[in-house]
Amino acid sequence: MSENARERLGTVVTLMSGFPAPWCVAGGWAIDLFLGRMTRAHDDVDVAVFREDQRAIHDCWPHWSKQKVVAGTFQDWPADEWLSLPIHEIHIQSPDEPPRVVEFLLNERDGERWIFRRNPAVTLPIGEWIRTGAGGVPILAPAVVLLYKAKNPRPKDEEDFQVTVPHMAAGDREWLARALELVHPAHAWLAKL
Repeated sequence: MSENARERLGTVVTLMSGFPAPWCVAGGWAIDLFLGRMTRAHDDVDVAVFREDQRAIHDCWPHWSKQKVVAGTFQDWPADEWLSLPIHEIHIQSPDEPPRVVEFLLNERDGERWIFRRNPAVTLPIGEWIRTGAGGVPILAPAVVLLYKAKNPRPKDEEDFQVTVPHMAAGDREWLARALELVHPAHAWLAKL
């Protein structure tokens, strides 16, 4: 793992240590923390939180700039605005130089179940949604990471799938296959699960 990559991840994990609600590292970093090694370069660190906890982002970092992503464009996110679907991505940036940046991904839940925002028929118990990765860092379940990546897989998503699946428990592979059958029934990954 490069020193710069280690620093970015460490900075985000330290920042999140005081967050008053469930959170976990998502995206490619979740895969690498699951595997316990860095498999590829990462552009950023994504953090998954529940939509119901979005107010805590403003409360924890009151002096940071905050933007929501709406239809691919960045727009200021004022403290008094509640974000509903389809908005699910928030970027915050510290006022210091160089700035620290965190990307938040809002996730849906209903009581004790995580709900896939692209198809509410796909769910997972909250206790299985967050796992523990290398160094004790909370991570998004690898099967959920891959489900998000399955929509329009880029080369790095294909790479993440290839390195992750052999290390997943049978139950997680089965869950991912069932989810893909619901969301992307003709997906090429199904034949490899």
